[in-house]
Parts: sequence; C-alpha cells; structure tokens
Amino acid sequence: MRGTSEPPKGNPCPLGRGGGQNPLYELAAEFISKILTQEVNAAIPLTSIIGATHIVTRYLRMPFEEVERRVIKLLETESPAFYPHVSIASVMQSLDYALRYRIKPWDGYIVSLAKMIGMSTIYTFDKEFEKVEGLRIKNPFPEEAMRRYHEHITKLQRSRKTY
Repeated sequence: MRGTSEPPKGNPCPLGRGGGQNPLYELAAEFISKILTQEVNAAIPLTSIIGATHIVTRYLRMPFEEVERRVIKLLETESPAFYPHVSIASVMQSLDYALRYRIKPWDGYIVSLAKMIGMSTIYTFDKEFEKVEGLRIKNPFPEEAMRRYHEHITKLQRSRKTY
C-alpha cells in the first residue's frame, strides 16, 4: 500500500528533532517544560504522548528506541499537568465535536477535554481549532520559527520513500 498522507500540521513534536534539524525542538521543549512545572496552566492528555510518538517516528523519522527513552523520561516527571482519563462519554463528545465543527476526531477529543476540565485556551498551531466556538487558540511559537518548521517538514516529506 502506498503512503501519501501529509505530515500533521498541528504538532511540533518536541520528543524528537526529526533529522536533527527540527527548528521548533528547543522552543517546544521549553514550552512543555513550563507546562510540566505548571508555569503555564495547561493539561497534556496522556493519549497525546502516543500520538506524538507516532508523528516523530513516522514524519520526523526518529528511531523508535530514542523516542521511547524520551517519552519515558517525560512521563517519569509525573507532572500534575498529565491528564490520564479517557471516558466513553468524552470519546462520544469528541465525535460530536468532530462532526459539528468538521474537524478531525482527535481534535474533537482535545476540544472535549478542554471543555470538560474548564480550559478555554488551546495551545496549538493547528488552524482547524479556529472553527470551534468558545475557544481561544494560541500558537506558542513565533511566526519565523513556524515558517522554518514547515519548510523542514516539507523537506522531510519529499525525502521520505513511500511503499
């Protein structure tokens, strides 16, 4: 089967540099550190760690063993910012938001979680969230860093062989 999917545009994936050149790596690591220490009031769903692992191994082409080590180190902080709960009701609500706002089901889950825990701000550079009423979307990264990141991802995507 041929893989032609585009790399996700909404995740800087601080778990790995991706080819050693990810221009958002340092900024993302610093931002996540602020979340883990609760300097920034935000939640990190543990399910997003699994998603980030997929992104950095598939799209940023990081070796799984290296990513696993970084994920374990991250989780060992046992930060109160980690959100471990996924309920049946939140999954059902996620699907409802995905359908209502024409967003991906995963994004619907992020919306559902934000509303459930009383957060009105989502930190992302995924513009799809702008469709959702009642949320404030904040990109934690400067425009120039974003431009370099997208160039980097495009270059990685072009060099990736599909099977």
